[in-house]
Amino acid sequence: MLALPALVATPSYARNKVLPGIVHLGVGAFHRAHQAAYVDDCLAAGETDWGIVGVSLRSADTRDALTPQDGLYTLAIRSSGAEKLQVIGSIGAMLVAPEDPGAVLAALTDPRTRIVTLTITEKAYLRAAGGGLDTAHPDIVHDLATPELPKTAHGFLAEALARRRAAGTPPFTVLCCDNLPANGATLHRLLVEFAELRDANLGVKGDGGLADHIAHRVAFPSSMVDRIVPATTDVDRTRIAEELGVEDAWPVMTEPFCQWVVEDNFPGGRPAWEKFGVTMVDDVRPFEDMKLRLLNGSHSAIAYLGLLSDHATVDRAFADPAIRQFVDRLWAEAIPTLPADAGLDTSAYTAELAERFSNTALAHRTAQIANDGSQKLPQRIVASALECIEAGSVPEHLTLVIAAWIAACEARGKTLPESHFTDPLDERLTALFGRSLPTEETVAAVFDLAGFAGGSAERQTLVELAAAHLVHLRQGGVTLALAALG
Repeated sequence: MLALPALVATPSYARNKVLPGIVHLGVGAFHRAHQAAYVDDCLAAGETDWGIVGVSLRSADTRDALTPQDGLYTLAIRSSGAEKLQVIGSIGAMLVAPEDPGAVLAALTDPRTRIVTLTITEKAYLRAAGGGLDTAHPDIVHDLATPELPKTAHGFLAEALARRRAAGTPPFTVLCCDNLPANGATLHRLLVEFAELRDANLGVKGDGGLADHIAHRVAFPSSMVDRIVPATTDVDRTRIAEELGVEDAWPVMTEPFCQWVVEDNFPGGRPAWEKFGVTMVDDVRPFEDMKLRLLNGSHSAIAYLGLLSDHATVDRAFADPAIRQFVDRLWAEAIPTLPADAGLDTSAYTAELAERFSNTALAHRTAQIANDGSQKLPQRIVASALECIEAGSVPEHLTLVIAAWIAACEARGKTLPESHFTDPLDERLTALFGRSLPTEETVAAVFDLAGFAGGSAERQTLVELAAAHLVHLRQGGVTLALAALG
């Protein structure tokens, strides 16, 4: 490694002695700021059989940036008043699935691989509107027809588990680190559904199939992850290069706060993460609900209201007094939906969130958070809103977030740039908006497309509340919509 300034932390272990133990699917900035940093701490403590093999399921960008640097990259931990630089060395190899699916399967079937972690974003789980597997998705159809050349996470996991089973190799533990409700159980259910279809294609029936093996022999602990990781800019790259005295093609920006809560179910072993701040628990759900509904829910609110108010970053939007007041009221509306007997300190948590959202050094773009709203809002906003109604209260603030998402989608190509943020439903949303339906019909159609509150008796109430907010947003923007809340 090149000599770096003394204040830059570098790996204290011999990287050539590290053995692979974890395969990670989805090596984006979040993984490199979160799980890879925790594993780096474990390697430094001598647990050198837990190195990471990173896998990109789509793009070669991360591999192309990191491979010339031997997998090393800079983690810039930024607060409003300071910045700490740390070089992370826990990623020992990088693979790109579309280029060489065989190499990915080889890594997954390696007996040394005992854990597979995932940060592939909500949309990559390929769920249909009802929550089950989207069996009509072209990539799912492909993976069922050609299991030896998978494209999806489902296809890679199923084929690797099948090969390990045939070879007598114990299954790896699958650890989902994405923002899905009960993420381990959700991925377990989706993968069993995929394996059932695969078994049927192969003529396998009953208890002897891969689906039964996955259902009863493979561990899927749930986890909750939390760290704000804004997109790296060219300005960031230039600044980091000047501080290091050497170029880093893809440094990662993040905040000082970092949290990881994991259900402790790892039959094949795991790193001693608890020594480095990871909370190992029997049930992650209370922590997950608090994070999804208070952090992620308010993040979505800040993103869409911020975009509609011309605020480019979270700290600027949160400094807007009207949005700041709205977030406080949103939290007050969502907190009663959290389990009262789980010992959650919501006052301390929201105070910490307010400090994090005010971090002027991160420049976390509202457009980045706005991506994939149709996939994120069900667990961040819709679930809370439904529980409010069931408890006898009116989710005025929660439903305004849904309306703000719709308004922000409508604004692209008008008051917002055409591709300012994206959503898996973009083509269908564009076609729907082009029909110029009455407001409530538009909202109801959006609910149908996104599967919001599907099957709930309270769906119509949510539609009516969101439609009323959308009328205000269309007539007078965020100012009128917030004023109408009283």
